[in-house]
Amino acid sequence: MGFHVASETGRLRRVIVHRPGLELKRLTPTNKDDLLFDDVLWVRRAGQEHDAFAGTLRELGVEVHLFADLLARSLDIPAARSLVLDRVFDEKEYGPLATDHLRAAFDRLPTPELTEALIGGMTKREFLEQCAEPASVRFHVMDLDDFLLAPLPNHIFTRDTSAWVYDGVSINAMRWPARQRETVHFEAIYRHHPLFAGPAAGPGFHTWSEGQSAYPSTIEGGDVLVIGNGAVLIGMSERTTPQAVEMLARGLFAQGSARTIVALDMPKRRAFMHLDTVMTMVDQETFTQYEGLGMLRSYTIEPGAGPSELKVTDHAPDHMHRAIAAALGLDRIRVLTPTQDVHAAEREQWDDGCNVLAIEPGVVLAYERNVTTNTHLRKQGIEVLEIPGSELGRGRGGPRCMSCPVERDPATGGGPGPVSHPRPLA
Repeated sequence: MGFHVASETGRLRRVIVHRPGLELKRLTPTNKDDLLFDDVLWVRRAGQEHDAFAGTLRELGVEVHLFADLLARSLDIPAARSLVLDRVFDEKEYGPLATDHLRAAFDRLPTPELTEALIGGMTKREFLEQCAEPASVRFHVMDLDDFLLAPLPNHIFTRDTSAWVYDGVSINAMRWPARQRETVHFEAIYRHHPLFAGPAAGPGFHTWSEGQSAYPSTIEGGDVLVIGNGAVLIGMSERTTPQAVEMLARGLFAQGSARTIVALDMPKRRAFMHLDTVMTMVDQETFTQYEGLGMLRSYTIEPGAGPSELKVTDHAPDHMHRAIAAALGLDRIRVLTPTQDVHAAEREQWDDGCNVLAIEPGVVLAYERNVTTNTHLRKQGIEVLEIPGSELGRGRGGPRCMSCPVERDPATGGGPGPVSHPRPLA
């Protein structure tokens, strides 16, 4: 059994999620903006809600891998540990007097403690409780409660840091500093964890990007939809750049992994931070879309005449849905947008009403709080399985954001039909 994501809506087989922990306890009203959060979460309740999310996936027959467990197992491998520590402890960040000292100190930590520190962060005070102080100007000027290693609360959104596209994975350069350290963790996992580097991984998979070294050519998985039929839909948002789309296209086409990319020119605003916050796929020809998104200028990218050339076709905004349909080999796509007043629509978009996770064609997971959107989807024949999200939703990410599929079938069958109860998948 290998890793392959052939669609957005085919039967979901395996997924990576991250249960919130210490890193979210580090959020405060003072630092939340820098850490890309709009609110401070009640972490205990968020953990319970995430357990319900993961539990629902397991009940539906999806194999769930916890990110922290994958990272810890990888850090037991010397090459993976070196990869992470070499990247994290850089002279440009810590200065020449402290870097080697800090790297050696963290290298001596047992794997569970190192894993927690890498994800949850560590203050100067916590470091001094167990390690000697380096003779460093950079270190001395820090207050005791300053973060020596910043927490990574956005790790809960496993969708973004890597994105599986057909027979390969894009390990992504992240747009904002608060998330850039996440990338090396996934590099270590994909390159060294036995699940991916050993015989269990099956045939080798391709890596489409250069990790964080590709910055400022950034791309995040919330903008990448593997819509099937060899096509990929990508939002050029505030976090995904056109040059990154071109680089991904070149890699996908060179390996024969995809044949078409449709890129949407999105508003560059936080409320539209990723494509999947305003548009996701619910079966092989149906999308749910936030009314306030409107129609966008789009670009169809295909292989060019030469090995590294790209052919680009520019479409006016009113052609957006037709461009997506053409990439799928369809005459048209079905776009579901509930009828509601502008204020209600904005509230549900903010609460990730469109950010649903397909389990199989026509069956999606959604936050229970988005009543209008969920009801509309059901009336259109989509089975909606609800999960709690009163605290998780404060992070501005829904079920799709919190999941990184690593194995998913093509989207065959399914579609509109009778609503049924949750059931194990064959």
